[in-house]
Parts: sequence; structure tokens; C-alpha cells
Amino acid sequence: NLFAGTVGGGVFLSTNNGTSWSAASTGLTSFTVHAFAASGANLFAGGDGVFLSTNNGTSWSAASTGLTNPYVNAFAVSGTNLFAGTTFGGVFLSTDNGTSWTAASTGLTITYVRTLAVSGTNLFAGTYSGVFLSTNNGTSWTVASTGMTNTDVRTLAVSGTNLFAGTYGGVFL
Repeated sequence: NLFAGTVGGGVFLSTNNGTSWSAASTGLTSFTVHAFAASGANLFAGGDGVFLSTNNGTSWSAASTGLTNPYVNAFAVSGTNLFAGTTFGGVFLSTDNGTSWTAASTGLTITYVRTLAVSGTNLFAGTYSGVFLSTNNGTSWTVASTGMTNTDVRTLAVSGTNLFAGTYGGVFL
């Protein structure tokens, strides 16, 4: 299955590799969706809050308890940990499949998190002012942007042990 999130239109589902799409927004109270994550049989959608589907997108329920900034731009999954990157709220961690969230942003000097990526036990956050690294599940963060001539990070991707940062000024490795 493929899922697409929209700004204002909610979630759409394709079961035929994108040939056709159908609405899959039952239970959403916000129809802006910026991010998805899968953790086991659970599917998460983030935008103006976090929503959980346990039935492959047939229905959704709110899963934002403890999320003090509901504007979710990105998710990352590391084992049983689910991370949400937010607009001016930093990073939040859920260890119980989205039932509750706690702040995980100590040392994160830029709290507008656009993208998250996991590589082994490393968690990376991309912001408009560079990349940050946490080696302890978001307990603390350090700057990881040395050598980047443009730090306006829009996306992060991991390939093997390589981390790629897509910025307005190009791609950095």
C-alpha cells in the first residue's frame, strides 16, 4: 500500500502502486498531513497533531497526548522509540506507540525540525540552521553541520553509513 498526505485533503491510499487513489481519512480531525511512519502494525500520520491507524489506514485516532507543539513535520522510528519533529517545538519521543509523548530536545538550539533520520543508534534532526545529532534517543543533542556551506536542511536520508542532507544550496554527505 502507498499513502499520500496532503495539505487540506487528508490521507489518500493506493493499493495498486499509484494507479488509483481513494480517501483514507476517517477519524482525522485535521486534514493537513506532512509525515508518515510505520512501526510494526501501527501507521502514524503527522501534521496538525499525530494520528494512529492500527488497521492500515481504514480509520485514525488522535495520538497527541503530551505533544505540546502539535505541528509535526517528520517522524523517525528507532526500535520501539517513535520520534516526532515539530515546528518550533523540537523533538518529542513516544515509547508506547504514540499513547504519550515527552520532549526530547535538550541541546537542540533550533526547535523548528523539518526532518529526522536514524542511522544505527544515531538520531539526526535537520533544521533551517543545520543538522543536529543525538546518540542517546534525544536526551541530548549536538551540532553536526561541520563543512556544510548551506545549513537550510530540508531532508535527510541514510544509505548504509552515509548521511545525506538536502538543502537549498545542494546535497551534502
